[in-house]
Amino acid sequence: MTDPHSHDNAAHDHASHQDDGHGRSGSHAGHAHGPGGHTHAPASFGRAFALGIGLNTAFVAVEAFYGYASGSLALVADAAHNLFDVAGLIVAWIASVLSQRPPSARFSYGLRASSILAALFNALFLLFAVGFIVWEAVERFAEPRPVAGLTVTIVAAIGVLVNGGTALLFLSGRKGDINIKGAYLHMVADAAVSAAVIVAGLAVLATGWEWIDPMVSLGVAVVILVGTWGLLRDSVVMSLDAAPPNVDPEQVRAFLAARPGVVEVHDLHIWAMSTTETALTAHLVMPGGHPGDAPMRALASELRERFQIAHPTIQIELEQGRCAFAPDHAV
Repeated sequence: MTDPHSHDNAAHDHASHQDDGHGRSGSHAGHAHGPGGHTHAPASFGRAFALGIGLNTAFVAVEAFYGYASGSLALVADAAHNLFDVAGLIVAWIASVLSQRPPSARFSYGLRASSILAALFNALFLLFAVGFIVWEAVERFAEPRPVAGLTVTIVAAIGVLVNGGTALLFLSGRKGDINIKGAYLHMVADAAVSAAVIVAGLAVLATGWEWIDPMVSLGVAVVILVGTWGLLRDSVVMSLDAAPPNVDPEQVRAFLAARPGVVEVHDLHIWAMSTTETALTAHLVMPGGHPGDAPMRALASELRERFQIAHPTIQIELEQGRCAFAPDHAV
């Protein structure tokens, strides 16, 4: 087996074997990794997480206290939502740290997948918050309670500042990591929800209509649900080892099939190793023989540049139709 193996722009060649990587003999395999190959949330986001958690924890306490004191379900609902977001930030922070731990004999990919579990956990947390808010809002419609509109307005205005400021901490990393993106979207949604609560407080002051408060609470629930759906979908898909949404498997297959000397591509698998890294394995049938280490390294680099696939493993086979994993249904 020839294995140009690069984690830090270096190649390591291993001795040739007749094992094809699946326990069968009679083929040659190539294993290529792109240069660099791994991306993580910058270390500066540790400080962003710490500051965001601290600010939001303090605000949750203030918001919950004044929500109960003023009789505002909108404030209490928003406090509950913010509490779940604090828990989500903590989980995301822990996962970002765990995902950078080096591989071990048992965990050969390290703990990178913990970031996917964190995203799924956060999505489920938010769905629970939606259920709580809807339940309380329905009860409040049945038994309206007086609401201190001025208190609600002031506390919610503080929430806009706290949540908006926290969102800015994650602004720069939202495109590269679903965990950072989730933190950013949660904080933006929180700021928007707090703004809606301000509107509710002003409306109650102007009209005295107590039903406005639970109505806004239902609006809060809808905003959370809409914002959470994408996170839930992507985290579930990633946890099932599906190809990430930004990678089209058919385009990857066509790209590999168009490589010089390739007559067939099969046993193609693409999955998320973490919320920031994508892996690939594939068999390429090349009757002309193994192309050599340099072309394999070039292939890995192109997969990274074109499809953001940072960890490709390519097996070269010489004879067409002899591989047990050639049929599409074979895994």
